[in-house]
Order: sequence, then C-alpha cells, then structure tokens
Amino acid sequence: MARRPIRVDVLARVEGEGGLRLVIDQGRVRDAELRIFEPPRFFEAFLRGRSFMEVPDITARICGICPVAYQMSSVHALEVALGVTITPEIRALRRLLYCGEWIESHVLHMYMLHAPDFLGYDGAVEMAKDHPDLVRNGLALKKLGNKILHVLGGREIHPVNVRVGGFYRAPSKRELRELGDGLSRGRDAALATVKLMAGFDFPDCTRDYEFVSLGGAGEYPFNEGRVVSNKGIDITPEQYEANFEEYHVKRSNALHSRRIGHGAYLTGAIARYSLNYEHLSPLAKQSAKAAGLGPTCNNPFRSIVVRAVEVVYAFDEALRIINAYEEPDHSFVETPPRAGIGWAATEAPRGMLYHRYRVDADGSILEAKIVPPTSQNQPSIEDDLRTFAAGWLNEPDDRLRHLCEQAVRNHDPCISCATHFLKLDMVRD
Repeated sequence: MARRPIRVDVLARVEGEGGLRLVIDQGRVRDAELRIFEPPRFFEAFLRGRSFMEVPDITARICGICPVAYQMSSVHALEVALGVTITPEIRALRRLLYCGEWIESHVLHMYMLHAPDFLGYDGAVEMAKDHPDLVRNGLALKKLGNKILHVLGGREIHPVNVRVGGFYRAPSKRELRELGDGLSRGRDAALATVKLMAGFDFPDCTRDYEFVSLGGAGEYPFNEGRVVSNKGIDITPEQYEANFEEYHVKRSNALHSRRIGHGAYLTGAIARYSLNYEHLSPLAKQSAKAAGLGPTCNNPFRSIVVRAVEVVYAFDEALRIINAYEEPDHSFVETPPRAGIGWAATEAPRGMLYHRYRVDADGSILEAKIVPPTSQNQPSIEDDLRTFAAGWLNEPDDRLRHLCEQAVRNHDPCISCATHFLKLDMVRD
C-alpha cells in the first residue's frame, strides 16, 4: 500500500499547539505519537527566587481555563512547607471556588469543544447555525461558573483574591446568597445537559486503564486527599515522586509521565468518577444512572457524559456550601516564612495536578516542580490511538482523521499547561 500522509496543520478545539503522527504499516497501526511543539514556558524556573506570596498569582497564569487548580495546588503545597493549618470556613470556600472552575471548564469543553464531534460540525460556530439554543445554553451555564470565580476570586480569569493561608477577602453571606437562585436554575440545566450528552452516539471503545486520582478523604475530590488508583496505589502527595516519574521524549516539549515500574496511567474525569463514584451527591448518582453509566467508565468517548455528571455534582456542592456558609472571623491564616518542603495534589477539571516547593528561611522559592494532568495523560492518549485506530483502518481518510482527533479531545488536553494539537501526519505503508 502506498504511503499516504494526512495532515491537519492545527487541531481545533484543544488548548495549545501540537501534532499527531499515526504510522500505519501493512494494514496495522505501528505507532502513534503526540508531537507537542508549543514552546516550553519555564514556570518552574522563573518561580525560583520569588517570594512564596507571589506564587499563587504566577501559577494562575499557567492556564486561563483552570487557573484555580494551579493556584490551589501551589497554595496547599506552600502551606505544608510553612506548617500552616487553615480553618474549616476557608476550606469550604476553596471547595466552592473549585465548583466554579469545574462548571466553567467542563461546560466549555462539553458544549464548545467536544459536542461538535458528536453532532458532525467543525466547531461551535458552525454548530450554532443549526443549534443556536444549544450554544446559548452552554454559554449561560459557563457564565454561572464564572460568577462563582468572580465573587470568590475577584475576577473570572486568573483570580487575584487567592493567597497562601486563605483569601485576601472573604465574601459576605449576602454575596453568596445572591448566587443561589442562578445556581439552582443551573443545576436543572446541568441535569438536562447529562440527558443531552448521553444521547450522543458513542464508539464501542474501552480500555483497561490504570485510573489515578485523589481519594480517601470521604468526599468527591477537589483539593485534598490521598493519591489512589484501581491498581494498587494508595499514597500521600508527599510520596508521589517515589511512585511516578517524568521523562523526556524527543517529539514533545512536554514531559511524559509514568507510574514507576508499571507504565502509562490515566487521570481526569473518568478516572476521578470511577474511583470516587460513591461520594457523588445522590442527585449526581441519579443523573449518572439515567444516562446509562455504571460506577465505573472505561470508554473515553463517554467522558463527555461523565463531565456532565460532575457538573451536576459541582452545582449541588456549591449550593450545599452556600447554604451552610458562615462568614469567617478572618479571611486568612497568618503565614510567617520558614524553611521547608511542601507537596500537594489537587483535581483540576482535566485531572490530578501535582506541585512541590522547597522554600528558604526568608520565604523565597528555592525549587518548584509542577506536573500537569495533560503531561500525565500523554502516554495513555497515545495508547488510546494505537488501540482504537486499529479498528478504524477501513474508514475513509477523513473519517479516520476525525476519529483520531476526537480520541484526543476525549481527554480535553491542555497543551499550554503541559509545555512547560493538532497537526495530524498519518502515514499508510
């Protein structure tokens, strides 16, 4: 069979720039490579020498879609290094902030980036011509998540109200109550979203993943817990680097990750859901059951449904926190500098995010390590392509290209976060 390269110069509907090379040899998939060519951004390097108080505002700039996860991971790790214990009121506000980020990020992905794949459109703009109400509903839901970020974070993108020890300012009960009616309507719309997404046509593709996420804290994980897996991992964030390692591959400006001695693993919505299903709210569980989901999900194409269920949970959790909220006496705990090392892992919408910092006695950063979800997921995404594309080789080139792109978008990769796609080059021999 003659060699036929198929190229997509820029993969739309993901954040960042990269490419995919799929090699088909004698009717078999010989290799699949993610080629991330977005330039490295060196956040870990230019954090060195900065005051620990500057870190949350700097790390928020790693991602415009999930800045809270980067802020909170840095804040939690630095609080471990500084020996700081926050109050229950601050902890609850942090969970609420995560609810806002999960809502706006998941809804953006589901409605604007991923739904066009299932409905047969090149993008949300083309989809809006035939489904204007669908796009309007998605934008309205996203706006509700943004409102939570605005009230707690000071603004929707790169929030400025987060600090080590808590918040510069805590919201009043009135400010949070004013969110309530909108969030109640949003929860109803989120339930309708689960039904909508569950009605899409999903390829019958499953894999035996090693799922990794936070867990073990008696709650659906946002910003605390142990690192657990369905294949034997149950460790503290401090033990992360003894069990997982980053490594460089020539084709990528983003480091890959693997479980030491085991290989690729998957973090993200279907991992989090499968490892923590029992901690979803009753309403979220009901929505999952109605959508045909069981307690685990091994089909990455159905991740859009799992994200919709997590949005229901985020609205439910946000309303619970608001209804129970009492204004704290102080919006933050004092954080005097000291020498130390701190570790933390939190759950960004796209999956588990790990931070480690070494702090000098004057509070300056001596060393920083950040492992984004997309870096951790790259090997598993490549394994998806090797596995699933083998069953699609009789498809026309355009259809095969679309399925490969969709297989990548299943995981909502944030390439900009990971460089610290998609050009598709498919070769048939």
